[in-house]
Amino acid sequence: MSSTLAKIAETEVEMATAHHLGLLKARLAKLRRELITPKGGGSGGPEEAPGSPRYY
Repeated sequence: MSSTLAKIAETEVEMATAHHLGLLKARLAKLRRELITPKGGGSGGPEEAPGSPRYY
């Protein structure tokens, strides 16, 4: 995360670098979001259990 912040700080804001800065900011937002709410184990989705009547 610190390397992304350093890249943003050293990049000049111009039309030619606006897309690159946007990508860096998006990556930084993703990292911050993962720090706040880490992915849990979860059930894996809305699938049914292997023993359900749907599979017979």
